[in-house]
Amino acid sequence: MTARERFLETMHFGKPDRPFLMPHWFFGETLSRWRREGMPADVHLNAYFGFDRYETVPIDLGSVPPLETQVVEQTEHWRIVEDELGGRTKAWSDREIGMSQWLVYPIRGREQWEIFKERLNPASPARYPQYWDDLRRCWAGRDYPLGISGGSYYGWLRNWVGMEHLAILYYDDPELVREMTHTIADFVIETITRAADELDLDFALYWEDMAMKSGSLISPRLFREFMTPCYRRVTSFLAQRGIDIHLVDSDGNVDELIPLFLESGVNGIYPLEIAAGCDPVGYRRQYGRDLILVGGIDKRALAKNRQAVYDEVMARIPPLLADGGYVPFVDHAVPPDVPFDNFSYYMELVHELIGG
Repeated sequence: MTARERFLETMHFGKPDRPFLMPHWFFGETLSRWRREGMPADVHLNAYFGFDRYETVPIDLGSVPPLETQVVEQTEHWRIVEDELGGRTKAWSDREIGMSQWLVYPIRGREQWEIFKERLNPASPARYPQYWDDLRRCWAGRDYPLGISGGSYYGWLRNWVGMEHLAILYYDDPELVREMTHTIADFVIETITRAADELDLDFALYWEDMAMKSGSLISPRLFREFMTPCYRRVTSFLAQRGIDIHLVDSDGNVDELIPLFLESGVNGIYPLEIAAGCDPVGYRRQYGRDLILVGGIDKRALAKNRQAVYDEVMARIPPLLADGGYVPFVDHAVPPDVPFDNFSYYMELVHELIGG
């Protein structure tokens, strides 16, 4: 089978020659460690580990142009950067891994939103690659799956507004939040229409990261009121163009979110973070073939020893492969505490189990 055929068979609970293997995520520091431990430095990682090829259409759904920034304070260990809307972040310059700390978010109310939303212009020529027609000709004859972004209806707002401020805005200014989410849906649909009409696409991806260790960051009522209408618009728009695979990326415990996403037309979820209590085997029992599962391999187990790797793989992958609709995948980017030998052993086991 081609990678595209394998992907579609896997996601449709069919009979692939073997399950599709999505390229994993790695921290840069992880790869640096592995090269020190013997991984060849001159290889393509996907080929080296036996991952299948898949791509997404490179449409820019961000702020165009991006907010201009300047460093307003700097020390030996960190620097504070301010954007033109007054948002401020503190970034550490002495760490290879770590997220910047938001001190002030760029959107604090309607005043900043009115300025910011002007940058969500779907007609901007910079949103599509310059040589779009050349890419379109290449994709027409491809043998690998090609997907498209369907946007984000909590995650982007949280990045613009801040988690705590957004939680308050749902109650203090619901019309502003409603306007923001529907503006995103309008913007996404209008921006991706050209690609969706001109390409034979296979799947859609969404990004939210809207859960913590103990559950969702918003209630089911708020999800249904603010997010579900937007998701249904986008998933319906894409379904009319033949896309029936909709995968959402959300870290944290997604127990409460899965039925909400299913109601909204999203039928797959990843990366199924075990440290947050996700139970992919339990999800399969509960949702059957209604839910595509990607991930669920505990990165913490990969950091221990070969026996821990073996136990983790055998506890999850065989029962999930039995019913299909599952892609083995580590439950987030592989961190630098995972030795190269352990990850190599993990990949050996995966290839033995899937038969390729």
